[in-house]
Amino acid sequence: MEFMVPGNLILAASIFTIGVFGILLKRNAISIFMCVELMFNAANLAFITFAQSLGRPEGVAVFLFVITVAAAEAAVGLALFIKIFNDKETIEADTLDLLQR
Repeated sequence: MEFMVPGNLILAASIFTIGVFGILLKRNAISIFMCVELMFNAANLAFITFAQSLGRPEGVAVFLFVITVAAAEAAVGLALFIKIFNDKETIEADTLDLLQR
């Protein structure tokens, strides 16, 4: 039995790769945050693609879980960015040293 790679998996891998390179190359914390969200969406696309191609509903359950985690991460992350910006007046990842104290 030979497995053919659907176009959706190629798209998911491409989006995930863009997210990884964005995390490695960006300096702004909000840009890094957006790249993490891209990676979440790429994983969601892969889960849905596998669920559809295998005819199993578990991929949809994982998709709903990842969407829930991404929504919580977005809310907490943006609140942290607002707090950091109010304290430091910058959100550049290189200048933030909050965890070094």
